[in-house]
Amino acid sequence: MTRFLRRRLLLAVPTLLGVSVVVFATVALVPGDPVTAFLGPGAPAEARQALAERIGLDRPLPVRYLDWLGHTLTGDLGTSVSTQRPVADLLLPALGQTLVLAGAAFALVLAGGVLLGTLGALRPHGWTKRLTGAAATLAVSAPQYSVALLLTAVFAVHWHLLPASGTQDAFTGGGPADQLRHLVLPATAAALVPLGLTARVHRAALTTVLGSDLADGLRARGLGRAAVLRHCAHNASPALLTIGGLQLAYLLEGVVFVETLFARPGLGRLLYDALTARDLPLVQGGVLLVATAFVGVNLLVDAAHAAIDPRVRS
Repeated sequence: MTRFLRRRLLLAVPTLLGVSVVVFATVALVPGDPVTAFLGPGAPAEARQALAERIGLDRPLPVRYLDWLGHTLTGDLGTSVSTQRPVADLLLPALGQTLVLAGAAFALVLAGGVLLGTLGALRPHGWTKRLTGAAATLAVSAPQYSVALLLTAVFAVHWHLLPASGTQDAFTGGGPADQLRHLVLPATAAALVPLGLTARVHRAALTTVLGSDLADGLRARGLGRAAVLRHCAHNASPALLTIGGLQLAYLLEGVVFVETLFARPGLGRLLYDALTARDLPLVQGGVLLVATAFVGVNLLVDAAHAAIDPRVRS
């Protein structure tokens, strides 16, 4: 296991290096002049030149990349052009809010996906299978934007049960209960599509195992239904782990849209504001942080997969 983890960590290094190249080049080559966006078209030439030199736009792109990479490796992501604050100081609080939202949505994905998938696998020919299949299809097909608006209209505007936007600090605001209320609508909107996909994959994997010789052998040994289901669920867990890891990575990126829609102060809203202001250091740092989290989640999924199935380690 240690050798497997060491090998995966070594493979993650060139992956992250490639990600840094793509992130820097993509952000740097986005059309538009960040100096004009920040100072305005009528700014004096001296001010324009000073800002261009401060953020490194007067140097060739490869030199700017190497300089940015060197500072990034030491934890220095630069200074935000629009706020004049260190990029790391802006990203870390926003990352905390994003992780809270992604974690809540992921809990809904796992709970709902496993429940729907298991019910569909246990009743492969009845109404239960049709209902769970229809629910999973509806979850996958429903546009996230429409779902978010529908949830807001029903639960926030019409019934006044839940807040439509914002958040509260767990210690200085309305407390954990109030923060949880602010999480319900955005987490539900973010979780719907991953929940449907997880339910489909888990139902297919569990149905296959329940119809295999392994399940027949367990029944022949006199094991009860719950014990057979427990053993079969363990054998179907690699598929659940794989789709769960992919959906967690999807959520880390997907909540960007949800945060903007529900006005939550996470990475999504921060990156949206930074893109609007053409704040290149903040955009590069934020996108790199999201991409690194994506690579980290996949690394954890591989490690968990190897722990469950020894064949993966080879």
